[in-house]
Amino acid sequence: MQLFTEFKAIIVALLIGVLFTTLSWFFFTPVQALLIGLVALLVTLWTNEALPLGVVSLLPILLFPMFGVLELNEVTPNYSKSIIFLFLGGFMLAIAIEKVKLHLYFSSKLLSYFPNTALGILYALAITSALLSSILSNTTITLMLMPVALYLSDNIKLKIRFLLATAYGASVGGILTPIGTAPNLILLGFLEENHLPVLAFGEWVYKMLPLVAIMLIIIPWLLSLGLKDESVEGIADNKIPTLDKHQKRLYIIIGLLALVLIGNTFSKQILGFSLDEKMLLLGFGLLMFFPKLGFLTWEDTRNMPYEIIMLFGAGFSIATAFSTTGLAADIATKLSFIADMPLFWMFLLVAFFVAFSTEVTSNTALTSIAIPIFYEFAKDMPTEQGTVLLMTATVAASYAFMLPIATPPNAIVMSSRVIPIAQMAKVGFKANLIGIFILACVAYFLWL
Repeated sequence: MQLFTEFKAIIVALLIGVLFTTLSWFFFTPVQALLIGLVALLVTLWTNEALPLGVVSLLPILLFPMFGVLELNEVTPNYSKSIIFLFLGGFMLAIAIEKVKLHLYFSSKLLSYFPNTALGILYALAITSALLSSILSNTTITLMLMPVALYLSDNIKLKIRFLLATAYGASVGGILTPIGTAPNLILLGFLEENHLPVLAFGEWVYKMLPLVAIMLIIIPWLLSLGLKDESVEGIADNKIPTLDKHQKRLYIIIGLLALVLIGNTFSKQILGFSLDEKMLLLGFGLLMFFPKLGFLTWEDTRNMPYEIIMLFGAGFSIATAFSTTGLAADIATKLSFIADMPLFWMFLLVAFFVAFSTEVTSNTALTSIAIPIFYEFAKDMPTEQGTVLLMTATVAASYAFMLPIATPPNAIVMSSRVIPIAQMAKVGFKANLIGIFILACVAYFLWL
């Protein structure tokens, strides 16, 4: 019976791919139509889980060359991007934290500040994740907090919501400062390159604070729906455990990493240079294997979620295909009607387009494509309005909550192998709509 269900799901995915290809044939070139159909196929397979996540993520290596979308040697480099090694280092640290049970200390400490209820724990995870992600990489913070979220309950329903609160909190808080997430930096670099006004650090925080605050009120509440009858008894012991010598050593290493990351963030402005964060994370991850200092053996890497690495490779491949086939440029042309819309509806539509487009590729890759597209409209607008339009597109790239490929935090919590993709998509769809509407309102009423 299960075999029949999985086979049926594959057939459905193929039919959806054919349908999207056929419809796109009337509006795009044949290669672009094939790309749209292949992306629809991949998204359906990711969502209905007819095939394992890692298997679906490797399909672009076969499908894109077979259908003439990209050459093989254009696809495969996307599976070895430098950001992948940031994830490797972070996963090593997360495995070490779980191995020495340091997450038990972190969770008890964290929960001591919030009510011992499902809603209280959701707020604790989301707010902590958001605040830390505003000054450190949201990728790094999600990696560090995931073992805590996993530990808090054996109840699978609660465990899923706690993981989502961690990921969504990181995405919500990542936009609070210019350094919180990669799309922010891409926008600032683009503004500077095109001689447009660049927001100062404090001005950026001032503009983003209302949006972040509203989202942090709503998202944990959304995640708490349906948990009224779920018991949290025994989840949080008020007694904070005493650290043993191994936990103290790892605690010091994690603290040192945090200090290095914070210092590295501001060193470019002060000293004129900074270290690559990917190298830092990988370096500290490899440190976990050093004798007398680390905590891992190579056998521990069996728990490494390699399928997430494949997932990011698929996302980068899709972004490359969008650019190479000219699909991104053609979409910009077809969206030209946006320029004639009232401002609020323009912001709403741009946020909607970017948030849902980001679901099928990484937010970093999508931002690199979207900002030049919407800059074509911004050029014909007053400078302030044009800047706000680009800010709206940038933030929307981080406010995609449906699929693991959309943002690094989504991908990381999916690596726990606890969350069904269909459930993330269901909850994330509601979060997307809420985020899009609030973003458009803040952009129109507060940023102008």
